[in-house]
Amino acid sequence: MNKDEYHFSYDVYNSVDELNEIDASLVQAARKVTASAYAPYSNFHVGAVAKLSNGELVSGTNQENAAYPVGICAERALLAAAASLHPGIAIDTIAISYHNTKGKSDHPISPCGMCRQSLVEYEERVKQPIRLILSGMDGKVIVVEKANSLLPLSFGSIDLK
Repeated sequence: MNKDEYHFSYDVYNSVDELNEIDASLVQAARKVTASAYAPYSNFHVGAVAKLSNGELVSGTNQENAAYPVGICAERALLAAAASLHPGIAIDTIAISYHNTKGKSDHPISPCGMCRQSLVEYEERVKQPIRLILSGMDGKVIVVEKANSLLPLSFGSIDLK
């Protein structure tokens, strides 16, 4: 038997003010786009904004549904929009933020498992890592250099061969 370990590092900033201008503007855009989320059941509004490798920006928000499984997370809404509007174009960075209208929004959140799988597949498809900037409406900000760091031992296309 062998024992393996998985480690990854990420950067933690005390606030958006410590980020460079481009990253800070992406976070501010993600925070702003949370207002477009449709979250009447959870009151947890999530916004995501991507900077594509061609410089274009694409956004997505969570869209809930009374039949809960029918809803879609902001990250997957963004990936679908990016793939549809800009096919084959890689995503350099995605900023993700949230506004919890019934609680605090003062710390970073991380994508759910389904979104992590979708992010890893997108990275694989365009053969480029996606940098993630995670935040709330204020407080600390986390930067992860590649989305697949959040999903070790992921299932992918190679497993279907």
